[in-house]
Amino acid sequence: MSKSILVTGANGQLGSELYQLSAFENSLTFTFVTRKELDFSDPLSIDAWFVGKHFDVIINCAAYTAVDKAESEPELANVINATAVATLANVAKKNHSALIHISTDYVFNGKNFKPYVESDPVLPQGVYGQTKLEGEQAALAVGAPKTLIIRTSWVYSQFGNNFVKTMLRLGKERAELGVIYDQVGTPTSARDLALAILLIIKHPALEALKEPEIYHFSNEGVCSWYDFAKAIFEYSGINCHIKPIETKDYPTPATRPHYSLLNKAKIKQRFDLTIPYWKDSLKDCLDHLNGNK
Repeated sequence: MSKSILVTGANGQLGSELYQLSAFENSLTFTFVTRKELDFSDPLSIDAWFVGKHFDVIINCAAYTAVDKAESEPELANVINATAVATLANVAKKNHSALIHISTDYVFNGKNFKPYVESDPVLPQGVYGQTKLEGEQAALAVGAPKTLIIRTSWVYSQFGNNFVKTMLRLGKERAELGVIYDQVGTPTSARDLALAILLIIKHPALEALKEPEIYHFSNEGVCSWYDFAKAIFEYSGINCHIKPIETKDYPTPATRPHYSLLNKAKIKQRFDLTIPYWKDSLKDCLDHLNGNK
């Protein structure tokens, strides 16, 4: 029996990857909506949009993700990342839909010394992280049984704006670049996250969920932004010198976590996932971007 799937934030990196992969899914029927159809800055309109519609699974990729801009637009970030999520969670509960909501490593303070597990204390360091945490808390409070919150980190893809595309552009424009080496985490291919979500949707463990749960997902391995940039240039044949710099040498309005490693044991065990190494996924993305695939 075919499952009906709603994907919000369809123009974003994850939504775009899901859209491309949906062409290969025969057992799932997809509806993709952008801000034009479902505007999270107006939560009151969300209930109205769902009247007469039902979906087996709602994948919420919509979010306010401009980390620095959020510092000067806290109200808008909160409406999109928290208030609208509460509304969506209530819709899911009322309609007995599963809800997969995407969250972030920014809910932590980034001062850990080992990979974060789902139950570690949260302490966001900026508006973006705080509003994403409030979105998580709202979804948990609504308590729809088949609710999955997936925290991820350092997302990039062949779509949208991201670190990989920025490095490719700057590497061709400049002879030298300074890139931060004292922030450590794992790049996450939006395509790999999309593939994982599609597997989760079809896995019996989703139907078996009795209460909302939090999971962590990123690619395997660890690197700094400096290492990430070095790999991008190496695989793309870009001859640009990268100079390692400290966070203090590149001040930004929002504080970034110094340590963003996520422990993925829970999601791998529950949904039988095998997660690729970050460098392998980066190569795959660059092949797509360079027209080799």
